[in-house]
Amino acid sequence: MAFIGLPTVDIDFLAPERVPVDVRGAALEGGRPIAGEPAASELSGGGLISASYESCRITTEEQHEYVNMLSARLNGSFRLINVPIPTDWWGPFPKIGGLSAPYLTGIPHSDGGLFSDGAGYSQATVWGEVSTDASLNAGVLSLTTTGLSRRLRHSDWFSIYHPTKGWRAYRYWEVISAPSSTNGTYTLAINPPLREAVTAETRVEFARPRFVGRFPADFTLPSVTEAFFSIKQDMRFVEA
Repeated sequence: MAFIGLPTVDIDFLAPERVPVDVRGAALEGGRPIAGEPAASELSGGGLISASYESCRITTEEQHEYVNMLSARLNGSFRLINVPIPTDWWGPFPKIGGLSAPYLTGIPHSDGGLFSDGAGYSQATVWGEVSTDASLNAGVLSLTTTGLSRRLRHSDWFSIYHPTKGWRAYRYWEVISAPSSTNGTYTLAINPPLREAVTAETRVEFARPRFVGRFPADFTLPSVTEAFFSIKQDMRFVEA
């Protein structure tokens, strides 16, 4: 099963109203004692990320076609796709015009010109690099950041493109050490743990973190047509 070279779900095109993201199966529960609260032990793999795109408003012809493509590609849970996690409005991004900006757009060529359709290049406003090599299943990661509008504090999602495992998403649950200024080298306790070993200078993406996913085995996406061609559909994904 190939995890690299995959397309990415166009979350902006689908425009879900709500996107719950979770990490499930991160611990193993023991027997239930007299007090009623069982003991739990963390699993080294850290569980699997799940995400749902809820109430996607499908109104245009092309949106119907796109949903039909996702259905044909992903039903059966054996084909994969990259699944973005929308953190645009609460991630550590600068504000432009009062709005959070994970990307800069409209960047011209070196001669000042744009593409024939008037578009330019785009680039992330915030990113990082791994500072120290880390092994498979490592739960601590050191990275050096660029462009943060605030310090890393409670928790943020980020992703790494691994050469074998493809895009994988992580979040930190503790800032072990931090630089004196906003940007610099942070040491973070992360969950899930690393899906693949990383080397120093590996790029870390904060803009639209994503993971390789598939439909859960108990989910299929139907192709739906209703009067006036306006429907809302839910989609569920689980890390592959």
